[in-house]
Amino acid sequence: MTNTALITGASRGLGLALARSLAGAGWNLVLTARGERDLEAVAAELGATAVPGDVTDPDHVVRLAQAAPELDLLVNNASDLGVTPLPPIAGYPLEAFRVILETNVTAPLALIQATLPALRKRHGAIVNITSDAATGAYEGWGGYGATKAALEQLSNVLAAEEPDVAVWWADPGEMNTVMLAAAVGAEEASGAADPATVAETLHGLVKSRPASGRVSLQ
Repeated sequence: MTNTALITGASRGLGLALARSLAGAGWNLVLTARGERDLEAVAAELGATAVPGDVTDPDHVVRLAQAAPELDLLVNNASDLGVTPLPPIAGYPLEAFRVILETNVTAPLALIQATLPALRKRHGAIVNITSDAATGAYEGWGGYGATKAALEQLSNVLAAEEPDVAVWWADPGEMNTVMLAAAVGAEEASGAADPATVAETLHGLVKSRPASGRVSLQ
């Protein structure tokens, strides 16, 4: 039986690196991201199914679930950093905060709800990508960190409610990605971990299938 994974935010960074790692191990992949051209290129490279779109769009969530009727792994990787330069929480624009809540919390929950029936059938797994900003008080990271803290608690409760599905909320640490560069600058970001290295650790987590919980990938 061939395993199938659905990965959001799969056109770059950790999502792309994990897709490449899983494809190398023979997984079937359903990939999504907002950038259609980049996503189609990745799908062509990996022999994957591309379903471009925005994870905050309810119709897109339905299309993703339909594209993966048999599912072993859901990876909620797509995230929105929010306002840059990173503002103090006392001055965080509320409308911008609502937007990142939608992307980083509501959208993953919607996709979990849509795919849980398929995951239950195959005793599958869910990976919700979080951040050390969810647990640490870092200046400027209050908006993003609050959304990741919410995603962590959502994951924690889901793990208690769904004993037949593994649920991991995975902290990848700092990685050399476009998102980190937007937050701290390209020069500082260049010294962070390679997403490909982090993806291999995440792939190992999926293969070993430990108990549900919070995991660090670095």
